[in-house]
Amino acid sequence: MHIAWFVLVGVVLIAMAFSSHLVKRLPLSPALLYLGVGALIGPLGAGLLDLSPQDSMPWLELLTEVAVLITLFTVGMRLRVPFSWSAWAVPLRLATAGMVVTTASIALIGWLLLDLPWPALLLLGAILSPTDPVLASEVQIRHPDDRDGLRFSLTAEGGLNDGMAFPGVMLALGLMGLHEIGDLGWRWLAVDVVWAVSCGLLLGWLCGHAVGRSVHALRQSGHPLEAEEFLAFGVIALVYGAALLVHAYGFLAVFAAGAALAYSERSLRADKTPHQDGAHSSRLIHFSAQSEHLAEVAIVLVIGASLASVDWDWATVLFALLVMLVARPVSVLATVPLRLMAHPQRRLVAWFGIRGVGSVYYLAYAINHGIDGTVARTLTSAVMIAIFMSIVAHGITATPLMGRYMKLKRRRPSAERS
Repeated sequence: MHIAWFVLVGVVLIAMAFSSHLVKRLPLSPALLYLGVGALIGPLGAGLLDLSPQDSMPWLELLTEVAVLITLFTVGMRLRVPFSWSAWAVPLRLATAGMVVTTASIALIGWLLLDLPWPALLLLGAILSPTDPVLASEVQIRHPDDRDGLRFSLTAEGGLNDGMAFPGVMLALGLMGLHEIGDLGWRWLAVDVVWAVSCGLLLGWLCGHAVGRSVHALRQSGHPLEAEEFLAFGVIALVYGAALLVHAYGFLAVFAAGAALAYSERSLRADKTPHQDGAHSSRLIHFSAQSEHLAEVAIVLVIGASLASVDWDWATVLFALLVMLVARPVSVLATVPLRLMAHPQRRLVAWFGIRGVGSVYYLAYAINHGIDGTVARTLTSAVMIAIFMSIVAHGITATPLMGRYMKLKRRRPSAERS
């Protein structure tokens, strides 16, 4: 299987390199095409790659972990909107209160349709609560200076909630006897919520800011940074490892590190320094984006190839539909008031709750922590089908809906409150 995997990935990557200009012209998300390729090479198609998610969870956790880390760092570097409560109000609400509402809504939908104990329902809600900032590229920030309020909110939310899903996952695992949460949940609240979240954000910010300043000092001394690509992976590995060492959330730390690097560039520009900070050159941003794209392709191919191994019963399919059509809109309407976002934007935010790589990681993480049997199979089917339907629905609608939104924005500038 490993030989077939290398050959297939090589063919797909070469085909991508030659056809990227054609893909950009299609009114579809690239992730939808990768999903189709994965299905064609899997048991549903040619049968060249046979993947069972439950049998592949150890390496799938590692693969998705790396993919999420690269994505979060890249997203953090793109977010160059200075922090203020007004500018960040929507993504912060969606990544905190919105996550709670989403988790509860998904658990309730699962209670109505799936035969799972309530701790497993809570786990399912937590696994599917994060959104993906990459899979529908049309709705994310297009370049570092993009100030569109809708794209910023969706991208920042995806960067934050990929780490903010951890408290819900850890609570559910604790209720299932697979993680220590303490009497009445005191340890979970103190360690898994307060400490892990705050320490992860602070550690990532301090490390990212320190690296950015160090690179600037190096360039000011006349020694330009020539291997900027190493810097991206170096910062990711250093920050993630340091966060895990102090029991903080590494995903949040890496996202904060990327944002801190972007902040250091802004501060240097504000000081009107003669040398641009090498950590934020177009070369590094381009390299990070390409790495992010490569990780996206690998994961979506795996999802497509594994679709034949999940249980496509009517209850699970209906569950996945309701997650997209009910849980996401409810969370947005409950946490984002009209004073923060106009009707056209809020409707699009309510629709674009894209599920993707982060949910695959949390699924693998939970199963590798001891969940097995019927519960593991039901969770796997529900998560994979929900991601599949999200990629298809959002991949088809992203381009026309965003095109309509941009036309409305040009005609009615007052509709944009960014």
